[in-house]
This record gives sequence, C-alpha cells and structure tokens, in this order.
Amino acid sequence: MFGSLLSFIKNSHSDLQSKSKSWSYQMRCSEIPTAALVLGVNVPDHEMTFQKLSDLLQESLTPYVVCLQGKDFTAVKQVLQTVLVHLIGRRVYDDEDEEDVFSVDFSQKKIFCSMASLCGWYRAETQVTKPTFSSPGKKRKSSSPQYEQSPPVVIIFKDLESFLPKVLQDFLVICSNYIQQLPLILIFGIATSSVALHRMLPQSVSSLLCIELFQSLSCTEHLAAVIDKLILTTKFPFKLSGKVLRVLTSIFLYHDFSVRNFIKGFQLSLLEHFYSQPLSLLCCALNEANARVQDLTHDDCELIRQVPSFMRYVESQDPEKQVELLTKDHYLKDTVRKLLNDLHVYHENYLPVLKCLHILTTSLPKYPLGKQIRDLHSTCLEKEVWETEDYSSAFQLFGMMAKDELVSLLTRCLDVLKSSEQDNLEDSVQKLEELLTRFQNLDKDCGSRQTKNKVLRWVFKVNYLLPPETQPLHEVTYFSAASTLRRHLNAAPRNALQTALNNPYYYLQNEILKSETGTIPNTAPDICIVYKLHLECGRLINLYDWLQAFAMVVNAAEGNDPDTQVGKPVDKILHARFIRAVSELEFLGFVKPTKRKTDHVARLTWGGC
Repeated sequence: MFGSLLSFIKNSHSDLQSKSKSWSYQMRCSEIPTAALVLGVNVPDHEMTFQKLSDLLQESLTPYVVCLQGKDFTAVKQVLQTVLVHLIGRRVYDDEDEEDVFSVDFSQKKIFCSMASLCGWYRAETQVTKPTFSSPGKKRKSSSPQYEQSPPVVIIFKDLESFLPKVLQDFLVICSNYIQQLPLILIFGIATSSVALHRMLPQSVSSLLCIELFQSLSCTEHLAAVIDKLILTTKFPFKLSGKVLRVLTSIFLYHDFSVRNFIKGFQLSLLEHFYSQPLSLLCCALNEANARVQDLTHDDCELIRQVPSFMRYVESQDPEKQVELLTKDHYLKDTVRKLLNDLHVYHENYLPVLKCLHILTTSLPKYPLGKQIRDLHSTCLEKEVWETEDYSSAFQLFGMMAKDELVSLLTRCLDVLKSSEQDNLEDSVQKLEELLTRFQNLDKDCGSRQTKNKVLRWVFKVNYLLPPETQPLHEVTYFSAASTLRRHLNAAPRNALQTALNNPYYYLQNEILKSETGTIPNTAPDICIVYKLHLECGRLINLYDWLQAFAMVVNAAEGNDPDTQVGKPVDKILHARFIRAVSELEFLGFVKPTKRKTDHVARLTWGGC
C-alpha cells in the first residue's frame, strides 16, 4: 500500500510540474491530487500508520509533510496557521491576532497567516538551487536525502470524519485557488468507507479534487501476519498457551481490532513470564540454554524438580532414575538438556504439520477446524485435536473429496514439509511421496478408494500436534497465566471504584483506614464517607439529611462531641467538603440531580455494599 501511495504522489507531482498545454492538463489544472486512504475501524493503529507514511515521504520525496487532526480545528484560520507554523517554522500571526507566539526558528521575521504567504515562502525556498532539503525545524544531517528542486507539499488529514465539514470545505476551496503556484497533495485518512468523503463534501468542492482510492489491508490480515511472525515461528523460544492466545484474540475481535494493542498484550505476556517464572532464564536459544543449564545452582535444580510437568516425567521413569533425578544435580542437568532439546524438536516439527493440516481443513465447507490458522493453533494447544468432533467431521468430508482436488492439496502439504528441512520429517516426506504417487496412478475403482482412505488415515495421524502440556518442562517457554493477563488488559473500573470507596485501605495502605468488614472509619476520605452514607438511603436522598450525617461522622473524627453540634449551622469548610464529595460521586455516576424534588438527588447504583 505504501509503495502504490508513494508512486501516486510522485506521479501527481510530475504532472503538476510538467506545465503541459494539453487539453487534459488544462481541465485538471485546478484539481488537487488527493489520495483517499481507507484504513478501517482499527483507529488505535492509524497513528502508527501515518507516522510510518510521514517518515517514508520525508525520506524519499519531500521534506514538507504536515499531519492534521480534526479535533484541533474549529475554524479554517486554525488550519492555515497550523500548516504555516509546521512548514515555515517561525512565528505566525494574522490580522486579528497580533500576540507574540514563541518562535521555533531563529528568524524573527513575521508573516501573515494566509496561503499567499505560504506560496511566497515556498517560491523563495525553491528558487535557489539546492541538492538537498532538510525537514523544517530540524538540523540538516550529513546523510540528508536527495529531493527534487521543487518537492511537493503533502498535507495528511489523519481522521477525515472528525473534521468539521465547513472547515474542510473552506480549506479545500482556498487550496484549489493556489494549486498552480503551490504543488499541494492531500491525503485523507478514512476509517469507515469512501462514502464518508462524498457525504462531507458537496459536488462543488469534490470537483476540485482529483481523488484516487487506496484500500489498506484489513485488521484481521494484519493480525494474521503478526501471528505468523511472532507466534507461528521457531525463531523465538517464548510461546503462548492456548488460553492466553484466545484472550488476546478475543480482545482484538470483540473490543478494538487493534493490532498494536495485540502486540502490547504479547509484550505484557512476555514481561509477566520472565517476571513470575523463575525458570524463564532457560527461555532462550537452544545453545545458550544448554550453557545456562551448566550454571544452575542447587536451588535452581530444586525449582526444576518442583515443576509439575517435570514431576510427571520423573514419575514415569524407573525407580533408579527417579532417585538420581531427585538427588543428583549433575544427572538432573544432563536430563534437562535432553528435555530442552526434545522441546525444541517438538516446536520444529509442530509448525510444518500444523500448516499442512490448515491447508487441508480450510478447503472444507464451513471450516470445521476454523478458517484462520490461529483457530486451529489454539485448538491444538488446548487439547488433542484428533479427539474432537470437528476433526472427525473433517475426516469424513475428505472422504468425499474429488481425487484431483485432494492430490492438489497433498502436493501443497508436501511442499510445506520439504521447505521445513527438518530431519525428523524426512521419513514422513518419503512416505507421503510414495502414497501420493500410488494414489495418482490409480483409477476410480475399489483399489483407488482403499488407497485414498490409506492416504487420509496417514495424513490425519498427526502425532506431531500433541498439546504442549504433554512435553516435560514446557513451563520454561510457555506463558499460561490467562487470568492474570485478562485482569491487566480487561480492567473493570466499576469494581475498582467500589473497592476503593468501600475499603480505601485496599489502595492507600494506611493503617488508620483499617476497619471491620462492612464498616468504614470516620478518618476515611470525604468521598468514601459520603458514598457509605448514600448506601443507607433509598431511591431519593435528602441533601440536608445527608449533610447532617456527614457532619456528624467528620466531627467525631476530629474529636468533637456530636451532641454539642446539634442545632448549630454546619461549618462552611465542612459544607464545601460535602459539596465536593457529592460532586465527585455525581461525576462517577452514583447519583444525579432530580426534578421531582430540588433538595434531593437520585441514587443510580444498587448492590454496592
């Protein structure tokens, strides 16, 4: 996408500089080259996309790149001022506002906030022949990129839908009047669809633009690429368990569609694994892990003996080996090296076979084992896939598949196995080649049917897809704390608020705030006292009664006798504290004003005791 977008900008700039007298050029001389970039609804990833695009433009085509966000502008004057400040890099003022603005350049020359000023500056900058241009506001480096004599000015509208239509229309009309003096190129970032562009711009304005549409890859395709590079690879020893992977994918699919947040979740899993798992020091390349095993202390060996998967491994050994594994550290280290090597071989064999099974099952109707390889991978991580009903139905559907189609799929699987270059899979490759050759040479008879069933039984005998829990010391590389990850990523603000208001000691850790369950000390923060008192009320709360109860609790905390305060007006400072606490509760959504009684508020939440 970036390559085609850069080509469009380069070609559009060449057309603007050609000064052709052809009829087509005369018709388009007032049109602004515009790229409509449809990025999809994964808005959190858009910032990273535009930053990458801006860097590519400044590296190869032009130093004059401006990025605009709709939330910053309510008038076209602000748009012009931002563009000029970013490009020219010196203080800008207009006819109505002559207040000094901090200069971002050593030049103290003032210019008017208008498109004519920008054209004059651009003409002055490009008249002098220069081999390179440096980015505005940045020091020129020795390795500055080479630009053309008159590079284009690119303005990026990051979120087109958030711009005020009137502001956008006025700015485009102004730009069209100067397109012959200033090589402007616009990029519209669209989150929904291209219809949004035509809905915001009337025909009189859209006719001023020469629009070309660019479609970004969908967020699910980006996710598939990330999973293929980070998870379905043997380059990185760190792995995610099935439950953890489902947590990350469910957050992606049902919350934000953000690949960036998925990567952050992966990074958080990595951090949590190395922080909470003592044996994570062995989660590294195989050669380095073998070297680290030699440096293990006696305490480290004891930790290994307590690992659940290793305990199961010890129980499966002979009594003599069990004694040696539990008492002799040097024998334990030799065994750990062997187990780590077996785990590495397991990963090397797992991925090619997983891809083969994915090739076969995605050709079936209704995708019994999932449409995406991540779905099949999650299933294989959590259970023995051949024991599932979906696997049995997939086998039955393959029995009804045409011979030519099945041969094509098996050939693709054979190519995947050959490309893996795993010694352990050589026998499987030879066996599959032999069966495939026999299958191709048979006609549609009983023998062909028997050979077909034999091929299917062999292909679907996926011994390499055992769940990682069956491998000793899988805890070294696999992060499985799905509940911890979900608690970090899927925060519950309502629960946190009620915990803080009911028990302030939980977060503040102040000894004077300790209290029995269901009560709150009178030394607690004002909002906690007000919250606790409001739980004792019904649907409507009398503000005066609420204030009196609050004053009684606070006076008791300050050592005053509550009986002596009866009949006296409430202290102004105490009254102000109460108003602030009630306002905070209203802001948090626990109470709201009501028109039924002006001196009452309505309670909005229940069951928070």
